[in-house]
Amino acid sequence: MKNPEIRSTTILGIIHNGIAAIGGDGQVTLGNTVVKHNSKKIRKLYGGKVMCGFAGSAADAFTLLQRFEDKLNEFRGNVERSVVELAKDWRTDKYLRKLEAMLAVVSEKHTFIVSGTGDVIEPDDKIVAIGSGGMYALAAARMLVRYSGLGAKEIVEEALKTASDICIYTNDKINVEVLEG
Repeated sequence: MKNPEIRSTTILGIIHNGIAAIGGDGQVTLGNTVVKHNSKKIRKLYGGKVMCGFAGSAADAFTLLQRFEDKLNEFRGNVERSVVELAKDWRTDKYLRKLEAMLAVVSEKHTFIVSGTGDVIEPDDKIVAIGSGGMYALAAARMLVRYSGLGAKEIVEEALKTASDICIYTNDKINVEVLEG
């Protein structure tokens, strides 16, 4: 029998009105069973100047998170250079290529999605979303930006709650981090 697929996570990051925020739900599932309700899948890095969320296999995500943090240190906090160099390593290194995870990166000025295929995407609207409920959260965040007066943190919270109402791999145990200017 094939090992059950680990599904987990909805991560949403945004820069809105000069404030950066990122959040994630807490649910981790193994096959069709919820095995954890309050996992924290977002981290502040580089002295609190960069935030990162991860989706996919937990061990793979932590490996990539550590590699990204190493790149941030190597390139003195240059987020753009760090994500590009991580993606290059991810695509060319035989070990890293097998990792099944994605990263959402948010700094004061930039948002990026870094994928295992070597993609580095910087969305025009400064909203990043990954994971099983990512597209639900992205749609909700875009509408909240357009039609509400909410701040970045509240947009992340409300969009993640919307995703938790729709995606069975997303719950409402939400953690949000904000970059303090």
